[in-house]
Amino acid sequence: MSSEPPPPSQPPTHQASVGLLENPRGRERSPSPLRGNVVPSPLPTRRTRTFSATVRASQGPVYKGVCKCFCRSKGHGFITPADGGPDIFLHISDVEGEYVPMEGDEVTYKMCSIPPKNEKLQAVEVVITHLAPGTKHETWSGHVVSS
Repeated sequence: MSSEPPPPSQPPTHQASVGLLENPRGRERSPSPLRGNVVPSPLPTRRTRTFSATVRASQGPVYKGVCKCFCRSKGHGFITPADGGPDIFLHISDVEGEYVPMEGDEVTYKMCSIPPKNEKLQAVEVVITHLAPGTKHETWSGHVVSS
């Protein structure tokens, strides 16, 4: 008998040798009713707003307010109306101009109701009229400007 130890066993390097290719589709999944479909966003955007709602909003009066908050990564924020009342929802697709709204910016806007119940309002055609003093503003392309 030989006193040599057996050669060290090598871990298998080929996928077929470890059984990864037994099921080429991966694991079996139960069929999902949403598989392959995109769930629509509940946020009303310029793209998803109906034509009639857009026309009604564009024919409405222009309001003034101050940007309460805006989160570029989330894509929405709120405006505090100058005449008081509840805050107005603001979506990123409804901001006109080259600057990202910041807290304290004075804005003008028109209003549109939010479906499906049309109980709440959304600001559309939002234009920044005065940048908040002493803040750094960012353009949509990422350039930072001090005001």
